[in-house]
Amino acid sequence: MENYETLSRHGLFDVKVPRYTSYPPANHFQPDVGHRCQKPWIESLDPGEEVSIYIHIPFCKRLCWFCACRTQGTKTLRPVDAYVAVLKKELRALATALPGDVKMRRLHLGGGTPTILSAETMADLLSTVFDTIPKASEFEFSVEIDPTEAKPSLLQTLIEFGMNRASIGVQDFEPTVQKAIGRLQTLSETNDVIAFLRKNGVKAINLDLLYGLPHQTSDSFRKTLDHVVGMDPDRLAIYGYAHVPWMSKRQILIKPETLPDTKMRFELACSAADTLCVVGFNAIGIDHFAKPTDSLYLAHQQGNLRRNFQGYTDDQSQTLIGLGASAISRFKGGYVQNAVATSAYLERILATGFAGHKGYQMTANDDLVAAMIEALMCQFNFPVQDLKQAFPDQEVIINQTATKLMTRYSSVFQLAPRGLEMSPGTYPLARIIAKEIDAFVSTKDAHATAI
Repeated sequence: MENYETLSRHGLFDVKVPRYTSYPPANHFQPDVGHRCQKPWIESLDPGEEVSIYIHIPFCKRLCWFCACRTQGTKTLRPVDAYVAVLKKELRALATALPGDVKMRRLHLGGGTPTILSAETMADLLSTVFDTIPKASEFEFSVEIDPTEAKPSLLQTLIEFGMNRASIGVQDFEPTVQKAIGRLQTLSETNDVIAFLRKNGVKAINLDLLYGLPHQTSDSFRKTLDHVVGMDPDRLAIYGYAHVPWMSKRQILIKPETLPDTKMRFELACSAADTLCVVGFNAIGIDHFAKPTDSLYLAHQQGNLRRNFQGYTDDQSQTLIGLGASAISRFKGGYVQNAVATSAYLERILATGFAGHKGYQMTANDDLVAAMIEALMCQFNFPVQDLKQAFPDQEVIINQTATKLMTRYSSVFQLAPRGLEMSPGTYPLARIIAKEIDAFVSTKDAHATAI
């Protein structure tokens, strides 16, 4: 609980702020920007550019109560197969707009539950993906896997198409907690999937956990952490549960009185960090952990860590193309989000091949603020000299911002050769400090607590 007083004084236990997986946050995207800009931004990519592709599968056989992702329940695979057929139309439209020789550096399937697809449907989808965009020489293919919905035939298909990183949802192994969040998942189910992946050559394993869930205690979470350490993952993401029932209606099934208070949330986060660092993991950013051999750790050490909609990443691609309902793309010119509702997405793709709706066109000042926030979130610093080199026309704003931060957070920042650095014990304040330089005004109800 070191620096508890400083963290409390600056609002860690009271303030609600964005997660800053993008700047501006997605709730500030504007109507019709995506419709207007999507195709021109795709066509303006540099020939030979290496891009990342994200494909969103919004279906689940069960809707976990804690989840705030854009998903919908289904009891059969008919709507899933119909959705994939439309995804293939979007891919073909993308192929007509891409400049020559664009290659795919990263492919990530998320959801929802990508592993809900049958092996045959997955093979059909991936064949179209690789026909649309060839792989770059350095290629990573990652998939979000639900161990309760991951048949060996489906996993084998993913492996045959080159999946080399698996991201496995865990959340918590305590049965009482699982029941309270509507996600029953046994330890053996999870171990079986990990064993299958490793036996068949997938060495890079990520696990995702949540703290701040109903009925979670220090003792119960420590047991989950012990199980997770025994699974020997390469990388972990341990997020704070965001209770936002006004945004995700299914969360009304979680009783607020069963949730840990902010002080207990902090204790759970500290317990996770202490446990993992003792056994050889390194803390990355505010909520990731990686072994020294993992590419995320190497990016962190080299100053190349970045942040996107999946959290922290070592992906250096300047362009992320999102496919599927609600998927978000990042271009040099700004952001595009596909129509969120599956029905609206299907309608747009069938009409034109493109589904862009909301989005945001970046200005020069937006680019500067985004760089400032990414430095705070990834490296816990405000690199004055680097920012001046990248944005020579905005030196006055950079100096003014540095002065404001040093004055407002004198107990947090210390002077460094190339700017300001946060003291290690104050890293949890990164999102709050980022909000200090955020040019957008948002209500507290738009976001979750800072811890």
